[in-house]
Amino acid sequence: MRAEIIRTYKSVHTWTGIVCGFVLFIAFYAGALTMFEETLSRWPSSPSRPAMAPLQHSQQLIADTLATRPDARKEFTLHLRDDEQIPARITWTKGRGDRQPWTADYASDGSLRVEQARPSGMAQFIDHLHRTGGLPGNAEVTEFIMGLVSLAYAVALVSGTIVLLPSLLKDFFALRVGKNLKRMWLDAHNVIGIASLPFHIVIALSAMVFGLHDQIYDLQEKLVYNGNMAQIMKASSPNNAVKPDQRPAPMLAPQELLARVRDFAPDFEPLAMQYRAPGTAGATVRIAGNDPRYMIRREGFLLISPVSGKIVDTTYFPGKQSTWTAPVSAAFALHFGTFGGEPVRWMYFAMGLGGAILFYTGNLLWVETRRKNARGGEPVLQRRAAYWLSAATVGVCIGSIAGISAVIAAAKLMPGDWHLALYYAVFLLCCGWAFWRGAAMAGAELLWLAAITTLAIPATTLWHALQGAAWQHAYGIDAGAVIGALVLAVLARAARRRQQRGIKDSVWSPAATAAAMPVAQPR
Repeated sequence: MRAEIIRTYKSVHTWTGIVCGFVLFIAFYAGALTMFEETLSRWPSSPSRPAMAPLQHSQQLIADTLATRPDARKEFTLHLRDDEQIPARITWTKGRGDRQPWTADYASDGSLRVEQARPSGMAQFIDHLHRTGGLPGNAEVTEFIMGLVSLAYAVALVSGTIVLLPSLLKDFFALRVGKNLKRMWLDAHNVIGIASLPFHIVIALSAMVFGLHDQIYDLQEKLVYNGNMAQIMKASSPNNAVKPDQRPAPMLAPQELLARVRDFAPDFEPLAMQYRAPGTAGATVRIAGNDPRYMIRREGFLLISPVSGKIVDTTYFPGKQSTWTAPVSAAFALHFGTFGGEPVRWMYFAMGLGGAILFYTGNLLWVETRRKNARGGEPVLQRRAAYWLSAATVGVCIGSIAGISAVIAAAKLMPGDWHLALYYAVFLLCCGWAFWRGAAMAGAELLWLAAITTLAIPATTLWHALQGAAWQHAYGIDAGAVIGALVLAVLARAARRRQQRGIKDSVWSPAATAAAMPVAQPR
């Protein structure tokens, strides 16, 4: 392969990685945590939640709720599990101005108990960070931007693989740890990148489709289907939609509807039943659940009429999907790791953390590649761009870790919708601190902050235990946080040693940082 081709692809790989690396670090780190989203949802749930009404009483509970609360007649959800993060047997929201869920259940004396819940929402916020890469603003806009970032990410993967091809075997099996930081970071970068290349290709392509699906559909509509895509999709689906009908009509009991689903698919495990227009002839129930035999989105579902008991739509039901929805569900399953059980979940968690490290080491490589070496024993002044990028790398990457840890730790202390404000307060503080102090000093200081905020996660559980209100579930989150805090503390000590004993004119030297900072000149 000619040298100029290698140089071209190396330049493409470097700059696409630099431009996209910050948001991809946040997306991968948060994405690794979302592999345990259900556990994260349980972790801050109060142990004092009243017991739910038995499922056999759900028909009467539905009737009492609809008679008492007209705002539940548009749509409500009947939860089939008794997990700690579910506030009551029935939940619903009023709509635009009131997004906090309302709950209905039976109290211990048999009366109907209606309350407005204040769920943590912490796990959902971390998933939001994963989908948007931490970009603020409207979710549709930020997810579109992430689609473009994923496209550039795919380009970086291809160009990086081409760059490495001439020396693949030699560089892939080498991890040279020593004084040559550039060589060490390059070896680590190559090992992680090549070992997880199939995973990254799947993530890049699926995320690109998720973010740019409207544009892709518009292109297909014009180039492939000549404006008839909607009609072709409808013709290929055997399902029939239920027409709106506001006439009152009695509904079958939830147990009977679940029995019909069980007869239709014995291995399907229902989790929740979402009623729409209940009590009318046009009512539908969306029964969501899992079937471990199939690759599906986080949950598969079907629609059934609660009036007739007829199954009316299996578009997203495991094993019954159309030729249109099956590939989409497979793409979701490959992206989110919702297949293969616990082994795949832990593999995706490790790959997600490895992906974050990949983007972090990529920025470090850029800095180390452009470091000037001392000549004749005289120190040199490094390029200003290297200082700014190193400070940004430290601030954004460590700031996102500290911000996410702070959000998780506070979830048991402050119920409500405050996650965005707390995360960005910690994140922006870390970024500002990194630019003010420089990467050399801020690196160790922010790592200690990240270690402390991560250690605060099990500390909140311990604090509640001392108050006599111990949580009896999700201790794996606390154990993982202790391990994470120890790793961050080790890294902080290593960063401190690098300050004291490293090369004096590198960007990781406090003296060199001070020399690179602009100083006001006397008049």
